[in-house]
Amino acid sequence: MKLIELDIPGPLLIEPRVLGDDRGFFMESWNQASFRDAGLNLEFVQDNHSRSQPGVLRGLHFQNPTPQGKLVRVTSGAVFDVAVDLRRSSAHFGEWIGVELSATHRRMFWVPEGFAHGFLTLEPDTDFLYKCTAPYAPDHEHTLAWDDPAVGVDWPLGDLKPLLSDKDQAGSALSDVQAFA
Repeated sequence: MKLIELDIPGPLLIEPRVLGDDRGFFMESWNQASFRDAGLNLEFVQDNHSRSQPGVLRGLHFQNPTPQGKLVRVTSGAVFDVAVDLRRSSAHFGEWIGVELSATHRRMFWVPEGFAHGFLTLEPDTDFLYKCTAPYAPDHEHTLAWDDPAVGVDWPLGDLKPLLSDKDQAGSALSDVQAFA
């Protein structure tokens, strides 16, 4: 497995070792010992799976207190996946990282605690899987506005208007979110 550091410390792009031949492929998507040996000593308590159509934008979500780290990947289709640094003590507070995840390249994205997370679906019937380090706590969930100009995420929407849930339409500005220390 290869860990790729990004412009903001913390989030990582992960390229798993994929063994393939004319029959298909095999890869380990999670092995606690391998991740620990690579410097990611993680313990997951919940797995989630969503399916979305093109143009669905989910996020930017985070929990505070009880933050979640998320190991995310796509098993069918593709997404533009985003993490926003919400650690006030960070030199990168309010900055974002965006990566494309797809079933074709099989990369994973580690989004550590202290970040808001969201994604835009790029292909039909996209299956998005994520492992979480803390259980979902609806009373602690917050939404950073997906289109907050103070953050300036450059979503690859073109002329499309994203499909949003009511919760995501009502996201808060960066200046108003309950950020982390």
